[in-house]
Amino acid sequence: MIPSAIQFSTPGARQSQSIAFLYGMFDRSAMRFVAASVLLMVMLVSSAIGQTATLRGFVTDDSDGLPLLGVNVSLKAPDGDLFGNATNLDGFYTIVKIQPGTYQLEVSYLGYETITESVTFVADEIQTRNFEMGADQQELGEVLVEGERETAGAAAVSAGLQTIRVEDIETIPTPDVSADLVAYITTIPGVVSSGDQGGQLFVRGGEPTQNLVLLDGMVIYQPFHLIGFYSAFPADIMNTADVYAGGFGARFGGRLSSVLNISSRSGNMRRFDGMVSLAPFVSGARLEGPLWKDKASILLSGRTSVIEQGAAKIIDAPLPYKFDDQFAKLSVSPSQNHRISLTGLRTFDRGFVGDAEEEGELDQVLWQNEAFGARYILLPTKFPVFAEILLSSSRVLNEFGPSSNPTRSSRTSQFNGEANLTHFLGSRADLHWGVYVRSSTLDSELGGAFQNVRTDVEYVTEAGTYFEPEIKLDVGTGLRIQPGIRLQTFPSKSLTFIEPRLRIVQDYGFHRLSFATGIYHQELVGINDRRDAGDVFTAWTSSDEGQVSQAVHVVGGYQLQLPSGVDFSLEGFYKDLKNLSVAEWTAFPRFSTNLQLASGEVYGGDVRVEVAAGPFYGFANYGYSVVEYTSTQESLPLWYGVSELAYPPPHDRRHQINALLSVRVFKVNVGMRWQYGSGLPLSEALGFDEYVFLDGPKDLSEEPGGERVLYGLPYQARLPDYHRLDFSIDRTFEFSRRFDLTLQGSLTNTYDRKNLFYIDLFTLRRINQLPLIPSMGLKIEFK
Repeated sequence: MIPSAIQFSTPGARQSQSIAFLYGMFDRSAMRFVAASVLLMVMLVSSAIGQTATLRGFVTDDSDGLPLLGVNVSLKAPDGDLFGNATNLDGFYTIVKIQPGTYQLEVSYLGYETITESVTFVADEIQTRNFEMGADQQELGEVLVEGERETAGAAAVSAGLQTIRVEDIETIPTPDVSADLVAYITTIPGVVSSGDQGGQLFVRGGEPTQNLVLLDGMVIYQPFHLIGFYSAFPADIMNTADVYAGGFGARFGGRLSSVLNISSRSGNMRRFDGMVSLAPFVSGARLEGPLWKDKASILLSGRTSVIEQGAAKIIDAPLPYKFDDQFAKLSVSPSQNHRISLTGLRTFDRGFVGDAEEEGELDQVLWQNEAFGARYILLPTKFPVFAEILLSSSRVLNEFGPSSNPTRSSRTSQFNGEANLTHFLGSRADLHWGVYVRSSTLDSELGGAFQNVRTDVEYVTEAGTYFEPEIKLDVGTGLRIQPGIRLQTFPSKSLTFIEPRLRIVQDYGFHRLSFATGIYHQELVGINDRRDAGDVFTAWTSSDEGQVSQAVHVVGGYQLQLPSGVDFSLEGFYKDLKNLSVAEWTAFPRFSTNLQLASGEVYGGDVRVEVAAGPFYGFANYGYSVVEYTSTQESLPLWYGVSELAYPPPHDRRHQINALLSVRVFKVNVGMRWQYGSGLPLSEALGFDEYVFLDGPKDLSEEPGGERVLYGLPYQARLPDYHRLDFSIDRTFEFSRRFDLTLQGSLTNTYDRKNLFYIDLFTLRRINQLPLIPSMGLKIEFK
């Protein structure tokens, strides 16, 4: 019998029969799924034990000592049989179940010189061999990009998963000479941003607080800066980023909507490199190099905004924003079986809302992230296992109100410890599993903004485990199945959740079919009042018992990759949401309100086309999405004459188009990006009056009260459509082997579209997004 805390409630009348079936199926089979997964693990591990050998190790670039992703390591037997594997993000490879004997080893990677040698294995032996690969100057360049098409690119999406490379990010025009991850993420269909200002992303119907953002395993609560072109992740500190827009596997949990899993790169192990950049929006610097050659390196990066001194002067209008970020990473390779890294990140954002001349002291929006983490990779000497141990501490501070005396504040911190292991069981199966423990501290002062939310300090503990075998049923046709199960427990809350997951990928020639589904819960939720687009204050709290947010994801897609350099993909998705926390639709002073529960449905699809032809590169995509919430509350009949209210939330963008074209001619890079988004929902105001909040005895003849808005039905109107064209041009001058200078010019909002950010309902003042902003920047690199 499943404990009551993990019983899945019956879907409401509005839910489709298919989703009701999914709830019932998972409810009946959850415990059987756990038992089957454990049994499968035992069987697979047992089958891997035998009189065979294992080859494993790391592959790095001999120019900087950094790991290479996607290197093919293969063994050729005397009878001609060929088998092998490819390196992962850490440059790690493994080949298991090798019969004793002598083999021809080959290490190959497009753009690099192939390594070949003879290797002899004996029974029960584990050999560790590390390789350094040198670039093949005759093949380096365009061929390398072509070889990576299978795993990354604008159209390379597999059941909600898209991998982003640094070279992808660098194709996006921005007002800065250095690229940033968020500039690329906002080109993905289904990702809705709050615009040029605001620093929030909504992924396929989810709230920003329903996105799990990880940097080297550390949780980053609010990683996107107030100006929408920038995040805490400049491209030059990144390795890759995996974006799961839905259907993510059993390793990830605690969020309803999406996962952004970022891997940072290590510093150069062979020599010192550096960079300094100057631009009207952001200026920054980077320094990296060896502390102990081939053993330890450091990577330091820092950026600070100069908007108030730069871009604001160009357009002769106030841009009251300030942000900065700092990143540091220490990487150590003490031996061939161990890797250690220490990572730290800090971000700061501050902006003002309103007009100082009309309103006096302005409300200030402020948030600050801090995260510190350690990652330890271990290759046990006796077992074909890749073990990863993560320890991290994350904190976020939010404030809103006058800078001298903020009316709202929130402090959230989390300690995380986890171990992730992969057992390599042969060419047909791997087993991924892990355990974790987390402790969170939640402390908020809401100033009456949310009347029914606890503001005392909360301490929440969480522990759990997951199992996720990866089974390759037919190696020849590329059918891969990943059934998963995640067990989450909250001892401090006496809650337990079992979450089945499933991912299937079928490759056949140029074609790929993919499918993913799963159940997800979020016990720690972020609360905010979406009725005010200019208010991005967020507080974190735990869910009330029996009211934990829950989602079911279903994602399916098709991908076509042609040798001509044309890629095409088509994907559809459905999300069923329950127990969401949203603001009540009543008229309290300003935005004081209660929270209420709502359910929701999200469905849609997108189509993507990507073309690479010589010096030309481009992509275009279209996304369609519908988001609808349904809520009930006691005051609904009083205000609107209905007992149940269905409405689109403020991030329900029905149509999106993104198009990019870049070309490289005579060493000059030219890029153009056009984006379009249909209008977001808007709640119209019917009128205003004065309201006295009766929180104690008051003399109504002397109490002036506060102004309140009387709303019509929520989100029944639409803002104007959003569209913008950005342009950039840059050229890099190589003055020597160790010194480069890059000059860049850009136009943001090239045709000066007056896109609406929000309307202040109390002053009826229109706040627009950024106007046309020309800029120039330079970057100096030494290496």
